[in-house]
Amino acid sequence: MTGTAAQALTLLQRGETDAARALIDAACTQGESEALAMRAIWQVEGKLLPRNLPAARTGLLAAAQAGNMAAARMVGGLMAAGIGGPRDWPASLAMLDIWSDRDPIAARQRALIAAMAIDAQGDPLHLPTPEMLADQPLIQTIPGLLTPAECDLLATLSERRLRPALIFHEGQGRFVADPVRHSDAAGFPILSEWPAVHAINRRLAAASGTTVAQGETLQILRYAPGQQYRAHLDAVPGLTNQRHLTLLVYLNDDFTGGQTHFTRLRITMAPRRGDALLFTNCLPDGRPDPSSEHAGLPVLSGTKWLASRWIRQRPPENPDGFGQHEAMR
Repeated sequence: MTGTAAQALTLLQRGETDAARALIDAACTQGESEALAMRAIWQVEGKLLPRNLPAARTGLLAAAQAGNMAAARMVGGLMAAGIGGPRDWPASLAMLDIWSDRDPIAARQRALIAAMAIDAQGDPLHLPTPEMLADQPLIQTIPGLLTPAECDLLATLSERRLRPALIFHEGQGRFVADPVRHSDAAGFPILSEWPAVHAINRRLAAASGTTVAQGETLQILRYAPGQQYRAHLDAVPGLTNQRHLTLLVYLNDDFTGGQTHFTRLRITMAPRRGDALLFTNCLPDGRPDPSSEHAGLPVLSGTKWLASRWIRQRPPENPDGFGQHEAMR
């Protein structure tokens, strides 16, 4: 980061918020791409400026047209998902086409999307046949839901953003270390749900029989040897819009250990790259189902990569999506 944006960050570090905003506003009137992108990010975050997704989308588009690669990645995702304006899948693909000769990530996404069996709106044309493991709770495997190239992309895009897994502590009002899950995690929130990621999310929704809006932020988890996810329930007591379903996709299988084990059913799923595991978390009345208790067993050797999506009973009432303290449990 250089120029005005770097100066604005320095001002923010000094606590000079008003001066930083004024500096960025002035640079935006001059069409500076980094300033346009920075202001758009502030409008998404809703901290330094009021949250305004339509304005953020407009600003990112302007920044992309001024040559900002990061803005092009972000606005392509907003177009694909219909955030801050109408959903426009063709426009998101056109953005990838424009940038493919300059941005290797855009080129990789475009090639991956070209290989997908999807319709003109990015929805899957067909899905693998699920295999039933249990009726109550419903537990299914979905062989080959993602291709090896798609698995690799998710791992690659998340690698630089991985952090130790956290949970939101309601009493302290902040994120703390997760005492149950020992792994690194990275999510794909709205500015990171780029077109290829969004197309994958639409496939996950179709495979689970839900809408894409019902899903929380897609998370990528990385487990090193000795790390695990101890026995737990995914449903959260007291949620009015419960985590009805969990969908896991194994992104690799070149490790030992790390199986998904349903502790009360004696069902154990051996990871296989690209395969998905879908299961319900709630009883018919919406309460957490104790029989859905499961664990990610310790990894013995190698590194385990997993994609995880919690799916709610219905889309969020808030058009901006599920709150971070809800989605990043």
